[in-house]
Amino acid sequence: MPSEPATSSGEFEALFVQSAQATTSGDDAFTLHGLAPSTLMFSDRPERIVGHLSTAQFVDGWGHGENSFLVDPPNAVLSFLPASDESPEDVVVTLTNPSLDGEDLTYNVSVLDGELPDTTGPCSLFIDPIGRPLSPVSVMGVRRRSRRRARRL
Repeated sequence: MPSEPATSSGEFEALFVQSAQATTSGDDAFTLHGLAPSTLMFSDRPERIVGHLSTAQFVDGWGHGENSFLVDPPNAVLSFLPASDESPEDVVVTLTNPSLDGEDLTYNVSVLDGELPDTTGPCSLFIDPIGRPLSPVSVMGVRRRSRRRARRL
């Protein structure tokens, strides 16, 4: 008998990715400017779930669930292109208190590794939560896929 899929409880291990045109930082915070309108999410094996949600939905869901980001703030890697022609750099942070204003998203941060520059060019923020609940829409999609797969057995 096959084991129960990791997604049957509505949870899975995921990585969220946010992309922006630039960042500015100061006072233990940074702001993503010219933010893409959606946040990409994907999981690793065995389910390999891929999807996206609006960044507003991502921010609105910050405090939802037992293992919410509010309770257990996520670590993240900000990967960016410096103003010069140097190779891409990154900084590891813990994120708290997201605030979305149009195409600008500000997080309070604690730097864990690296140096957060005052400004950057194009960047991606890789947010690494473990066991973060799926969005309600995604949960339904996973359940439908799981039911279809079960019928094939």
